[in-house]
Amino acid sequence: MSRNYGGGRYGDRGERSELADRVVRVNRVAKVVKGGRKFSFSALIVVGDMNGRVGAGIGKAREVTEAIRKGMEVAKRSMITVPMVGTTIPHAVEYKWGAARIMLKPAAPGTGVISGGAMRAVIETAGIKDILTKSHGTNNPINTVRATLAALQQLKTAQQVADLRGKDLEQMVGKRLAAAYGATPRGAEAVAPAGPAGGADAGGR
Repeated sequence: MSRNYGGGRYGDRGERSELADRVVRVNRVAKVVKGGRKFSFSALIVVGDMNGRVGAGIGKAREVTEAIRKGMEVAKRSMITVPMVGTTIPHAVEYKWGAARIMLKPAAPGTGVISGGAMRAVIETAGIKDILTKSHGTNNPINTVRATLAALQQLKTAQQVADLRGKDLEQMVGKRLAAAYGATPRGAEAVAPAGPAGGADAGGR
């Protein structure tokens, strides 16, 4: 039997105070033994700082609370940094993980998080405020979460692409967009505005 939980919560002790965690799924597993059945639980947890860092983990234990705790520890150790342009992502990306196929697109400010299920948990805890998403194939939350995290790792800002190519931001996107991005010398961090215009050029196209 599996249970899907909505909503998030902030930890209230020690290191949890800075992170938001979301219980995506709790699954009960029964093992038949000589004396009867033994029950254990697995929990899929997503943890993020609401400011560009997010991770996910699976914990297994005899008790639900212990499974959640283990999942949180795994998620904290596997956190990634998500490149962001204002309140959205720099460009569109599609990714396939097993039977899960997902698509992420940047959105204009005020759009909100157009997503659902396991993808929404990852996006919200990462701190992304405006995004369009679509999930095809499996509805397995584990594969969906892994695919979403992998897709977020594929993202690059225009400044990062310029640095990889050994060029200035102005050479990559032109004077007008470079000024909008807040062009800085190569290697320095650029602050880019949110919106579809930035998303189209961030991938170097």
